[in-house]
Amino acid sequence: MSLLFDSFWRAVVYCIHPRVIALSILPLILMVALSFGLGYFFWEGAVASVAAWLEAFGMVQTFLSWLEQVGAGSLRMVFAPLLVLVLATPLIVLLCLLLVAMFMTPAMVDMVGQRRFAGLERKQGGSLVVSVLWSLGSTLLAVVVLVLSMPLWLVPPLVLILPPLIWGWLTYRVFAFDALATHASSEERKVIMREHRGTLLLMGVLSGYLGAAPSLLWASGAMFIAMAPVLVPVAIWIYTLVFAFASLWFAHFSLAALQRLRAKAPVDVPAAERVDPAFLPGPSDAPLQPPAAPGGTPPTQFPTSP
Repeated sequence: MSLLFDSFWRAVVYCIHPRVIALSILPLILMVALSFGLGYFFWEGAVASVAAWLEAFGMVQTFLSWLEQVGAGSLRMVFAPLLVLVLATPLIVLLCLLLVAMFMTPAMVDMVGQRRFAGLERKQGGSLVVSVLWSLGSTLLAVVVLVLSMPLWLVPPLVLILPPLIWGWLTYRVFAFDALATHASSEERKVIMREHRGTLLLMGVLSGYLGAAPSLLWASGAMFIAMAPVLVPVAIWIYTLVFAFASLWFAHFSLAALQRLRAKAPVDVPAAERVDPAFLPGPSDAPLQPPAAPGGTPPTQFPTSP
């Protein structure tokens, strides 16, 4: 637990580093451009489709009629747009995570390695291709689980539990691998991810709950729809910083765990420098000393031939 908290506060401090803030600008620009581009071409069609889909459900219409009776009839106009935003949120979170892993994590791991672990050997246990395949495979599995679990989101407690758990598992898988890809060998990475699986998963889940914080902006209702051009970039930047913090947290934790693992491991002596124990001198192989002269006179020392 000491390693967990130590890496946590170090990640918090690193988040305000000018280099980290500068690195977050590129994913932010890409995500904002992508979001507004998709919104420009598909927003009206998506809202119309969702509104038509909602009209087919009598229970939803009953709920909206009840909102009008209690004086919240304005929510009927924004219900479909809000639902589109809620459904688009997982895609936004997923893309932010992948962009952070692609454009920020390698630079931040390198920064942590240079500042804290300059003497740690880089064994290059994970190539770029392997890292990309690992991230894509983990993402695909997380998306499948996310889609299958969506019907359970209608149960109030589960909507606060399942998505953060899924994002936490994906965060743990992606950032733990990338944090060790450069410094650890393949075997060292497997050992660390096996021995610290519970702690790494806890870090991922906590990061997942932090990543759910920008979703509170959707609760502003009609005001959010009116201020969407301002609040959408703010929400995306918060997502980016949260995943940047998670990446730094995993980097500090994983590299410290790697350093401890190597400190415990026996030193590997090259074969050319190894000595056979049979050739080591034993007690009986001590050099012979001439006997002492009577009266305690030191024995005569005979010069040795060169």
